[in-house]
Amino acid sequence: MDWDKLRIFHAVAEAGSFTHAGETLHLSQSAVSRQVSALEDSLKTTLFHRHARGLLLTEQGELLYRTAHEVFAKLAMTEAMLSDTKEKPSGEIKVTATVGFGSNWLTPRIREFIDLYPEVTVNLILADRELDLGMREADIAIRLRAPVQPDLIQRKLTTVRHHLYASPEYLEKNGTPSCLEDLTSSKILVYGEEAPSNISNINWVLTSLREYNKDIYPVFKVNNVYGLLLAIQSGLGIGSLPDYIVSGHKNIVKVLPEIEGPSFDTYYVYPEELRKSKRVTIFRDFLIQKVAESSF
Repeated sequence: MDWDKLRIFHAVAEAGSFTHAGETLHLSQSAVSRQVSALEDSLKTTLFHRHARGLLLTEQGELLYRTAHEVFAKLAMTEAMLSDTKEKPSGEIKVTATVGFGSNWLTPRIREFIDLYPEVTVNLILADRELDLGMREADIAIRLRAPVQPDLIQRKLTTVRHHLYASPEYLEKNGTPSCLEDLTSSKILVYGEEAPSNISNINWVLTSLREYNKDIYPVFKVNNVYGLLLAIQSGLGIGSLPDYIVSGHKNIVKVLPEIEGPSFDTYYVYPEELRKSKRVTIFRDFLIQKVAESSF
């Protein structure tokens, strides 16, 4: 089997079209199409259903794609391990984190890491779904819960806690609550049902307030922690936020600081195969230091 044609087939299967794969491979659409057709001819089987809206893998194509994906993942892992045999860390490190944690806490600290290790490139993938580290969708994951896969190494980074927050303008206009019961007359902001979360009682403040008044309803719901932060900063109302997301943001203050919401642990996770990777080690040590310097 021609490896170059297999590489092109894999790119097409990932992209879902000849055009998008060509952009990734820096080849023309016609060149990509010819290579895939040649592979199909050599295998005497159809790998894609071609239609106006794009490409769909056939049953045989799915089988070849799964095998090719595993092979290329292992090759990428080997390449990373070979790169780390150099004395000085260099090359790309692919990191995945949730949208909230990755954009608000991690991203502002990447510049300092690059200054320390200028030959290392950070590829940050923000996604609330968990990427498959075993298949090399990423080298490292910052997870908001402990992984369950046995072949992953985990290191606890920190415990994240939730508190109530509001803007100074909102408190000036509506008054500062002195106890939880005072919030029954406040405008409450919460997460929507579609919000991804590993915490079952993420809207704990609403549950707590309904013990005083079961007819309380939020004035605003949003399915993203950053969206909730912006709503609170705008003066819309009071809501619960993880403390890490408030770091570095202005126009937001903690309300009833003695009242704490749910907490969860964050983990630095990577595959067993990268245990001796210098890039994985230096990034881990860097994050541990930054967490220690943080106030949450």
